[in-house]
Amino acid sequence: MKSLNYKQFLVENSALVTLILLIIIATAIEGTTFFNINNFVNILFNNAIVGIIALGMTIIIISGDIDLSVGSATALTGLTTIAVINATGSIILGIMAAFAAGILMGLFNGVLSSYFRIPSFIVTLGAMQIFRSVSLHFWNGGGVILGRAGGTPLDIDVLGFRNFSNTRLFTDVFQTGLPLPVLYWIALTILLAFFCKKTALGRHIYAVGSNERAANLSAVKVKQVKVYVYMIAGALMAFAALVESSRLGSMNSATSGALYELQAIAAVVIGGTAMSGGRGRPVGTFFGMLTLGVINNLMNLMGLPSFLVGAIQGSIVIIAVLFQMTVSKRQRQF
Repeated sequence: MKSLNYKQFLVENSALVTLILLIIIATAIEGTTFFNINNFVNILFNNAIVGIIALGMTIIIISGDIDLSVGSATALTGLTTIAVINATGSIILGIMAAFAAGILMGLFNGVLSSYFRIPSFIVTLGAMQIFRSVSLHFWNGGGVILGRAGGTPLDIDVLGFRNFSNTRLFTDVFQTGLPLPVLYWIALTILLAFFCKKTALGRHIYAVGSNERAANLSAVKVKQVKVYVYMIAGALMAFAALVESSRLGSMNSATSGALYELQAIAAVVIGGTAMSGGRGRPVGTFFGMLTLGVINNLMNLMGLPSFLVGAIQGSIVIIAVLFQMTVSKRQRQF
């Protein structure tokens, strides 16, 4: 039992343990080139967008489902946001359009997977193709630039929207300052952790993921819970799209959001969330995303081929899943 409890602790905190080990290894290899505050800020900044998307993926997987469409949805949402701002000159309308698009796409996935009983893998795989195809069609395989239409500058003030992601705070403490997307990511992680632990809907998400039939017999409205989960995840994705479109000042229908769904799922799994549902924590996903970020950063500092990053990250995901399966099997034996 002590061995089981020890392994259970490692599963629940696998991302944090892995992250600490990676930091120790990276520091031993690269020294202060890696272990300095500005490098850590850069790691946080570079992973904030996918990190926010991964938070939504966390509650989807906890509920027993999955979403393969978040990358394509991010591209479509970002393109829509900039297009609305360019057309109206209103940042507020652009932000409203982003959240409307994100929540509607989440509603689309949630209704089809819950009320029509189509497996979420199939629904979101189809949605991934639909959202990307719509983006490519309406933007002719190209993109859109904030404050420009057809290459011509528009008479609108876009500085406020660019500041949404490019403002840096605490410049007197950090040499490069602390980017706002990092604070958004941390704040949303805390809020989602509170939501999952302290609200009725949060507890119902775990119940549905653990045993959908038992949750239904316990008067939990399973279908509604799943729809709400996808809508919340859609809102988080929309926020991430706002951050990306603000940070870059542009979006591309072909490349924006590419492979975000795979990175998000990897962060969730490394963070200790069970792919079978019913177990996981947003904080674990936060550390899981940082683990992927540290791997990428270390390989860049070492000058290793960037093509190997995916191989190493994929290996860690497989090991994390195998470890979860081993502990789950031991638990069933007791």
